[in-house]
Amino acid sequence: MTSETLDARTGGAGTPPTFAEALAVWLKIGLLSFGGPAGQIALMHKILVEEKKWIDEKRYLSALNFCMLLPGPEAMQLATYVGWRMHGVRGGLAAGLLFVLPGALVVAVLTALYSAFGKLPIGEALFLGIKAAVLAVVVEALMRVAKRALKGNLDWMIAAAAFAGIFFFNLPFPVIVIAAALIGYWRAAGSVSSEAAAIPPAPVAFSSTLATTALWLVIWIVPLLVVAVVFGRGHVLTELGWFFSKLAVVTFGGAYAVLAYMAQDVVEHYRWLTHGEMVDGLGLAETTPGPLILVTEFVGFLAAQRHGGNALGLGSWGMGVLGAVVTLWATFAPCFLWIFAGAPYVERLNAEPRLKSALAAITAAVVGVILNLTVWFALAVLFGKVDVVASGPFKLHVPLWATLSLPALGLSVFACVMMFAWHRGVMTTLAVCAALAVGLRFAGL
Repeated sequence: MTSETLDARTGGAGTPPTFAEALAVWLKIGLLSFGGPAGQIALMHKILVEEKKWIDEKRYLSALNFCMLLPGPEAMQLATYVGWRMHGVRGGLAAGLLFVLPGALVVAVLTALYSAFGKLPIGEALFLGIKAAVLAVVVEALMRVAKRALKGNLDWMIAAAAFAGIFFFNLPFPVIVIAAALIGYWRAAGSVSSEAAAIPPAPVAFSSTLATTALWLVIWIVPLLVVAVVFGRGHVLTELGWFFSKLAVVTFGGAYAVLAYMAQDVVEHYRWLTHGEMVDGLGLAETTPGPLILVTEFVGFLAAQRHGGNALGLGSWGMGVLGAVVTLWATFAPCFLWIFAGAPYVERLNAEPRLKSALAAITAAVVGVILNLTVWFALAVLFGKVDVVASGPFKLHVPLWATLSLPALGLSVFACVMMFAWHRGVMTTLAVCAALAVGLRFAGL
């Protein structure tokens, strides 16, 4: 990537930050990235597009479209892409790592405490308040993105169809994206665009793409091969590296698309965890910062701690830490491969009128997908149990109203008041709601 001009570095949105300034913001995002992909996409939109103006709306949504098409956690890859745009490879590495590492450290500590003591009630109360605040952030972002991305009746129809397809019929995300792209391409066919004569970005050398791909394949695979050589083919660390590398390639549509498959294999095939422990791990990942797929770290720690023996004299806790590291490497190293190899092509896609129209239609579909994530997140925050009523391909998720959490509902409403009526910032809202939740816990509520 060249970053010599303002437009190349920020998409024409504003003054480019120094690398040190960007580091501080990426760390802030990493510490505040609660709420799964919906909350994280909303948070980055608020900070990067609205507050800092480091990337404009159009390029942010184009990058989001691109990341939605990739396997792996889309929000982490979106951060990596924006960091790459501003400061090249070092910027992408900094953004991606700082997006993951704060949450990974929190999950590591909580997993160790969980292994030693079981569930921690005060921690559950704290994260309930945080989730309630994040729900308000998600709703605000959904409204803003929908207002700017849906520009005509067809866009609204695509968004509605995408939501219905994924929420009611559980259609695979790639199917929704392909359908939206075809509609957008058809929409542009026969139309004359003033942008057709625009000079496209310089072509990307295919040899450069091959070199980047080869480098990151080595970075991803070689350390896992070393683990296999040192510990043996059938060791739990080797199995963790293989299993989560395989998952990293097939997780299209984000973490939600693969959690059921992962949980089933972890519990029934490998028998690393019990079903109840898997549920606890998902709950822990949902209530801590960072990508939801950090639940893999929880699995890796407990699996290696219990089944890794005392290899190399590390002891059970040392094996647990090594299991977490292997799992994190297998999960996130491929994300940098996808971004650094594919990101240079994003601007070229937007330079072609028909492809640009196809991407605009995908943007509309992504709004429907974000609405789906928002509804899922709201159900998870407000209800203890949600039943699924199925009739053929149609599925309806019906919350059990008896499990409605009144504290969560009250905190969510209060968070909305803070953000929409009082215009308080994200950090203030998170802190106040977390403190209130802990207070309610001590009050026995």
